[in-house]
Amino acid sequence: MQIMRFHETPKGGSKFQEIEVSFSNPFKDEFDNVYHLTNSLSVEDAVLVELPDGLDQSWHNAPTRQLVFVLEGRIEVETSDGSKCSWGKGDLFFADDVAGKGHLTRVMHGSTKLLFLRLSDQFNLEKFLEETDKG
Repeated sequence: MQIMRFHETPKGGSKFQEIEVSFSNPFKDEFDNVYHLTNSLSVEDAVLVELPDGLDQSWHNAPTRQLVFVLEGRIEVETSDGSKCSWGKGDLFFADDVAGKGHLTRVMHGSTKLLFLRLSDQFNLEKFLEETDKG
């Protein structure tokens, strides 16, 4: 599964990066169904957020590294290199620019409801992707 991530660049800007998350851990339930999981993510907490229609935030950072699920509405993010991505209901992205210039955020077409899954400070993306890929 591909997830779009935006993060700080070495020069203090921000950019998008597609990351591939593998579901390589088989799990057999009590009904003999087999499905696949990623490795566990250490989530510090979760918060539901409603952003108002027309929200247009200037440059800012993600308050913490977080996976963001769009529950309703549409949101657009622009990175410092001028690239834009937008997500709608059911989409997932990884806000990972806690330092540097940050990003712009705009709400499009009505209010937007989000679920922020805030990752622990110890979360290591490279290790997670490597371990998940190994299975």
